Amino acid sequence: MEGDHWPCGACDGAGQNLARLRDRASQFFESLSVAELVRETHRRLWISDWLRLADDYRTLAESARDVGSAEIAREAWLCSLTALEVVRTLSCPGDVESADLADEVGIGLRGFEAEAGLAIERVKIDFFDQGVLAGFFLPALRRGPTAPAVICVSDGDITLGSMMSRLLPASLCGSMSLLLVNAGNSTVHRSFKPEHRLQCWLDYLEARPDVDSQRIAIYGEGAGASHASRLALSDRRIAAAVCDGGVSTPVMRRALRRMTSFGPAVPDGASAGSLLPSRRLPCPLLMVVGTRSMIWEQDALDLQAGYRESGADCSVVVPNNVPHPLGEVENFIAVDNFVLDWLDSKLGTARQHEPVTYL
Repeated sequence: MEGDHWPCGACDGAGQNLARLRDRASQFFESLSVAELVRETHRRLWISDWLRLADDYRTLAESARDVGSAEIAREAWLCSLTALEVVRTLSCPGDVESADLADEVGIGLRGFEAEAGLAIERVKIDFFDQGVLAGFFLPALRRGPTAPAVICVSDGDITLGSMMSRLLPASLCGSMSLLLVNAGNSTVHRSFKPEHRLQCWLDYLEARPDVDSQRIAIYGEGAGASHASRLALSDRRIAAAVCDGGVSTPVMRRALRRMTSFGPAVPDGASAGSLLPSRRLPCPLLMVVGTRSMIWEQDALDLQAGYRESGADCSVVVPNNVPHPLGEVENFIAVDNFVLDWLDSKLGTARQHEPVTYL
């Protein structure tokens, strides 16, 4: 890491330090190679540098808060969260204690929330007298009387804390409100399907006077990508969806058939299209290939081909993940920017995108 990664003074103006840091983090990921990632000394050095950077921005945030510079403090907290997410992305088991990292992220989120005032709302709603659903609502910072909104769903290995620490900095000056929820974290009995819970969140957004009810989208990560697909399929109030397109279930079924003697075998080289969902989402769809949606590139392209034959709006983005022996390293900066830009293009007036994008 070079010297210009380190916190700058407050003279750059609102958003400039964060924009610079996110750009440098993205360039850092783009420069990584498999040969470098497999060297433990390299990885641990990078982790140490980014942890130190996160701590420096945390110190800057606390100092700015003490002198009453709330705007600088907010940006510094977001910079700290971004650096911590780089650490999470680079880390392998044993590099950093997961509990310690989660604590650091929690401190950053609470610090930002304290400086943001009413910018983050803790929301709780009743679920048909069966329990309570909880989430976080971040109003759009650039909006008129109403603004489009996105339900951001985490589940499985992708935690709500991780999703928040990535999307808050990415949406700092966005025109969309974000509602961040965990599909599986509530007091509601697990017998209720996740899409039923998400419909309650959709009702909540539709009733808010600051949300444009005609422009509500859903974005799911991990298992949440499958939940998002089911909601978009069953509820036409969803204007756009970033999800798995319903691909995960038939693909997992195909894999199970290959591993067991139950059910008809799928011949080698058989088209994945024969096992893709028969029903199609009625709204514009974006599939992010990889761990965010747990789908493979070819399955996403097969589904997209079917959509395009019928003239439907379906896009695919393939992140440039760098593999190494213990997993993959994703340039989350580039992916988050693309996803939010795509959502803005469907809910607002941003530019349109190519049907298939390789990052």
